[in-house]
Amino acid sequence: MPAPRAQEAVTVSVFAQRFSATRRGARLARRLATHRLDLWGLPYGSPASDTVTLVVAELASNAALHGHVPGRDFELRLTYDRSAGLVRVEVSDTHPGHPEIPESAGRPSADTDGGRGLLLVEAVADRWGVKGRTGPGKTVWAECAVPDPDESRPVGP
Repeated sequence: MPAPRAQEAVTVSVFAQRFSATRRGARLARRLATHRLDLWGLPYGSPASDTVTLVVAELASNAALHGHVPGRDFELRLTYDRSAGLVRVEVSDTHPGHPEIPESAGRPSADTDGGRGLLLVEAVADRWGVKGRTGPGKTVWAECAVPDPDESRPVGP
């Protein structure tokens, strides 16, 4: 009989949930994402949690406001790769239009309401983009580098 092998530690965690394409759905997506990050060791109020939560809030809000198709939901997927120190946020909706950041001449002024969501994502995420998906619509994704929570904990008493 072969000797049992040591089980490798899980380094990738995934959370996926569908939400109604409403402001309430976007708010719930943000709150559940923050809670999930805390469960994964990225505590409430930490820079990593705040950054990923901001990205989730902006992408979920865009899905509810601009990607809304009557009778259709949007999906949030978080993937935390602990060994790579990376959280990937994916928000999928069924609207065919792809988001674009306006050219610098067309960026919103300080006086206008709205139009800054993807600018915020671009500023705080390490990478972001848009990809097609099976079925109608698209997935907007962003990746944020995060520290390994085990490395930032003090050692000893």
